[in-house]
Amino acid sequence: YAMLLSLIFLIVLVAAVVGFVFRHEIKTNFESNLNLALRDYNVTADRHSEAVDTIQRTLHCCGVQNYSDWERTEYFTQRGIPQSCCKSQDDCSEEDLKDPSKAKLKVFVDGCFFLVTSTMESKMSVVAGISFGIACFQLVGIILACCLSQYITNNQYEMV
Repeated sequence: YAMLLSLIFLIVLVAAVVGFVFRHEIKTNFESNLNLALRDYNVTADRHSEAVDTIQRTLHCCGVQNYSDWERTEYFTQRGIPQSCCKSQDDCSEEDLKDPSKAKLKVFVDGCFFLVTSTMESKMSVVAGISFGIACFQLVGIILACCLSQYITNNQYEMV
């Protein structure tokens, strides 16, 4: 049991170190995937388009760096900026969303990449604290399992 807990502890430790070391690559990968999701965004509700809509509605953002990222997409030429960028769904018409100067007043202007990464970094301390607490419990479990094993081994030949 102590060996199993030690193995799990080492896996979690390695995952944390790898995540910390490669955090810049993770950000770069996320940004490129978000750009791809914008480029391939369409009206049919595929999971990438739904993810972009959810991010934009939840974090009140639009595009990768800002709302003008949508101007370089095929979706913009057909329908304008998506409705998920609108500050108020009642106040956004398709004509407004096709004109970037009018859309600037009706949509969120901040990009999603900065908001997502800053949200993740702000929550990182909570995740690290919880992970540290779990690791402490695992270490206590390992120590207690070793003590129990030692106790059983020492008392193996006693008369009952």
